[in-house]
Amino acid sequence: MTYDQNNIFAKIIRGEIPANKLYENDKILAFHDISKAAPTHILVIPKGEYIDFVDFVQKAKADEVTEFFKKVSEIALDLGLDKNGFRIISNIGTDAHQTVKHFHVHILAGKKLGPLLKEDNINR
Repeated sequence: MTYDQNNIFAKIIRGEIPANKLYENDKILAFHDISKAAPTHILVIPKGEYIDFVDFVQKAKADEVTEFFKKVSEIALDLGLDKNGFRIISNIGTDAHQTVKHFHVHILAGKKLGPLLKEDNINR
């Protein structure tokens, strides 16, 4: 699969679509998700052209991978999400319901999030 340079996150990175930014540097962008799944729902994306987690880890330099995940942690801590807990999620592929083919991590918090998967969905 090739990277789609016209996906919504690529457009946000280029400034073609606005986002409520929480953090930005030359390699990482974090912003509030417009389709919240929890009271706090932050998306963190690398600015490089990576389709998913596997693509990111295989193609990015080791220091870029480290910097990215340290920033995810830093954002969660800066928001005080460690006090009551938070979840980080990255969907990879169609079975996991990845809707944007640009690697990203969701940070979810602000309420009891419940089980990761509903039991009735596991046995299907």
